[in-house]
Amino acid sequence: MSGFWQRLFNLQQAVENSSPAVPAIHELIQRSEEEQAAYEEWRNSYVLKQLRQWVRDEYHHYLQNGKSRASGNVDFLKIPSSQGFIAHFRQTNYSRQEATFFFDFLKERVKTLNYRTQISDTRTYSRSSWIETVERHYLKPRFEIIEGEKMNQQYGNITIELEIRDEVVHHLRLRATHYQDFNFLPVQDFKDLMVILLED
Repeated sequence: MSGFWQRLFNLQQAVENSSPAVPAIHELIQRSEEEQAAYEEWRNSYVLKQLRQWVRDEYHHYLQNGKSRASGNVDFLKIPSSQGFIAHFRQTNYSRQEATFFFDFLKERVKTLNYRTQISDTRTYSRSSWIETVERHYLKPRFEIIEGEKMNQQYGNITIELEIRDEVVHHLRLRATHYQDFNFLPVQDFKDLMVILLED
């Protein structure tokens, strides 16, 4: 068996035996120059305005009614330590590239808030009926540590994940998880974060 076919066979076996904890492929996200140029062009597109308006409209409905729209494609999370949303791309006509660009755009917006990227990675592994790839941006606030003062956690740690099943975008999740101890100032209002992420 040639080297190429051996590598392909080994990869197939690795995928079949993989799991979220032991992915077949685990790499850092690195966008090519072509991808970065396409993203910069997309940032001025009508599609970005549509995506932001879509999530914004669903969030306003959630705030007014206390629950997600039954016919909507966005669900919201609110528990004591975390808030966030999940946008179900599988039920829309947005392409994988558009979803990926939106995923990167949200990271870019978070970084305007004095956040740093802890890690941006991608994991690929086998599920029961599909191959799953999860791209993730994990961001943390930059703390200024001053003796005797509490640290400003802003909106907490922010995780943005794009889930792809058999090369088709399934959904995008954003979750802000905050600390609940005396070393930190109270977390800022998640509604303010949503404005920063989604307003023009």
